[in-house]
Amino acid sequence: MQATLEEVTSDQLDASRLNFKVGDGVRVHTRVREGDKERIQIFAGIVIARKGSGIRETFTVRRISFGEGVEKVFPIHSPNIDQIEVDRESITRKARLYYLRERIGKKATEVKEKRLIEAGRKK
Repeated sequence: MQATLEEVTSDQLDASRLNFKVGDGVRVHTRVREGDKERIQIFAGIVIARKGSGIRETFTVRRISFGEGVEKVFPIHSPNIDQIEVDRESITRKARLYYLRERIGKKATEVKEKRLIEAGRKK
């Protein structure tokens, strides 16, 4: 049954959306339908988790909005997602960054950035 499910859903997978990892700063462009109109809405934040595999794979993005932490879970291969832009790359030591939920202020968005670590190695 699992093989049959993978065969049916394989044409719906979008390999171009797999170019980010946990800890990266992303901008998710989603299609929002209001009545008969459609527009693109952007949700920017840090990827704190990726779960699942195949067509069921999801990722969680967290950002601070007006002093409150806001998280959204997106299916990676959803047709409602227009594109996923990577703003900044980072290096993490954990698969899930749930510890960011406990942090307040600027510390809530701090993750080791890849460019800063690479700059330190060149010296």
